[in-house]
Amino acid sequence: MKDVQNERDFRNIPLKHVGINNLKWPVVVKDKRNGTQNTIAKVALSVDLPHFQRGTHMSRFVEVIKELKSVSPKDIEAMLTDLKEKLDAQVAHCRMEFDYFISKPSPVTQIESPYDVQCAFEATKNSEFDFILEVKVPVTTLCPCSKEISEFGAHNQRATVDIKIKTDKMIWIEDIVNVAEESASTPVFSLLKRKDEKWVTEKAYLNPRFVEDVAREVAIRLEGIKEIKWYSVCVESIESIHNHNAFAYTEKGMME
Repeated sequence: MKDVQNERDFRNIPLKHVGINNLKWPVVVKDKRNGTQNTIAKVALSVDLPHFQRGTHMSRFVEVIKELKSVSPKDIEAMLTDLKEKLDAQVAHCRMEFDYFISKPSPVTQIESPYDVQCAFEATKNSEFDFILEVKVPVTTLCPCSKEISEFGAHNQRATVDIKIKTDKMIWIEDIVNVAEESASTPVFSLLKRKDEKWVTEKAYLNPRFVEDVAREVAIRLEGIKEIKWYSVCVESIESIHNHNAFAYTEKGMME
């Protein structure tokens, strides 16, 4: 049959990121406590297309991911290498977004319940391999200014700490979650009894943090993990008394 995708293109325009996205696929990821965890990923796979090639073979992206047995930097690098060979491409890209569940005890009653964080693996393979782990952690922030100026209480809200890291060695998702939670006013929980709710409320009140504070605290903790070569931190607070959100961003190297 005629291979239309391999026809020569004369418009002299190269394309970046040609492929498939929003593919839902079952994956197995590494779990610090249980060894592995099954979840569902939303996958994007692509290659760079040279100016002379009309199209790529979309079915081969699914064929490649079909062979993926587990998900780790090593597995993804092997998959992208295979994708480059199958599509005769110089550069291949992958992004996998998935929910990751951690069994988390409530702070006082110690009742365990699943707690989910949003994660992503983003990778590029050309002559080198570039891999980014992204973890989005929900936390609570309590406003220091509100506490200072108010006779009763202080406004508080849920926030998201979005951490991206590059590393040469294995870093557990759970360890990145701990960094985010230790940097906030207080963690959030799936299940709280009254004793737990009292603890969370008082913990936040005694530990007020702006988004700026959280971003800096996360950066300090990430700087202390020698395996991390690069990071970025974006903290976004879903403001409870404003009709806008507040955010703060930093990344490694900004002060160099």
